[in-house]
Amino acid sequence: MEFTIEAIETPALTKAQLADLLFEQIGLNKREAKDMVEAFFELVAQRLIEGEDVKISGFGNFQIRIKAPRPGRNPRTGELIPIGARRVATFHASAKLKEQIHGLPSEEGASADE
Repeated sequence: MEFTIEAIETPALTKAQLADLLFEQIGLNKREAKDMVEAFFELVAQRLIEGEDVKISGFGNFQIRIKAPRPGRNPRTGELIPIGARRVATFHASAKLKEQIHGLPSEEGASADE
């Protein structure tokens, strides 16, 4: 099944637009489509909060990384300010997604050393 997004006019894809695509192209009713999109993102967020990686085949991996404390600086005043340790979410695109972005033909079954 292939989705088309030509009707999207904004530079960003929103959750509302995803729900509209599910409604138009799959046939879910609007409430089901909205609930499905919300449930998906809630599940991804909850897993990341719990410290688990989220891997979506053919798309990429979301991970939580712990950044160490470091010295920082107020750019306006130049004053040194400590930046505390924190958790950040990172995303790494899959090789398949990177190929699609760069417009390279997908060579299924080909290994990296060929």
